[in-house]
Amino acid sequence: MNLHVKPRYYRWHVAPGVEWVEPNTQYGYLDWTIPVDQTALILVDVWDHHYLKDTEERAEVIIQNKIVPLLSACRKAGMPIIHAPAPGVAEHHPAWVRLIDERDMKSGVASQWPPAEFRQKKGVFQQYAKPAEPREPELVELRANRKMHPLVQVEAGEAVVYNGEEMHRLCQQKGIMFLFFIGFNTNACILLRDYGTLVMGRRGYEIITIRDCTTGMESFETHADLWQTRGAILFLEMFGHYSIGSEDLITGLIA
Repeated sequence: MNLHVKPRYYRWHVAPGVEWVEPNTQYGYLDWTIPVDQTALILVDVWDHHYLKDTEERAEVIIQNKIVPLLSACRKAGMPIIHAPAPGVAEHHPAWVRLIDERDMKSGVASQWPPAEFRQKKGVFQQYAKPAEPREPELVELRANRKMHPLVQVEAGEAVVYNGEEMHRLCQQKGIMFLFFIGFNTNACILLRDYGTLVMGRRGYEIITIRDCTTGMESFETHADLWQTRGAILFLEMFGHYSIGSEDLITGLIA
């Protein structure tokens, strides 16, 4: 079975004779037909709660109205599904693929520079640390109790991965090269996790974010128009990656 999609990207170019300035740049679209077995739907950090209540409310609407129908369509079409629910959650799930050992599970590589005390803002470097937040213990507890969302549970044959190295090994085993990302949050884990868009893009995969299946953590300045969410998607589109809507993917699976 093939998947037919028209991924969107941002063109820095303009037509011949058009002034080469930012207002004249625009989106571009490609036309792809991809074997479904070379693709995967990546679910990033689809948890059951978030400490920011408005972020949680937006995510819940997206999960119910967009992710659940999309996931159902992808499963019906036989599209590979990879759940990346974060360390602390992934390794306790029975569907964890266990393609890495304990050494590979450690985040990052031990480094001698900058010094550990500087990185941890201890000792003489303590003056450069951010101030302690009074609600930090509450946040730590919320994170410790996070679980995969009850509407987005793992089904038979689907994979759970711990980190980006494990996702890479799984994709290599399965021959997967096109990664379709959904989940939370757009301007955090979708971008920055080692199984997120930027790192997996640097590994050489084609990265496609599904625009209406994600939301970001907004600030007091960006909340009204969701500019953190929109900006994160645009950033990916501007620098070598793509996006589509969920309906486009569903239609492409049944085309």
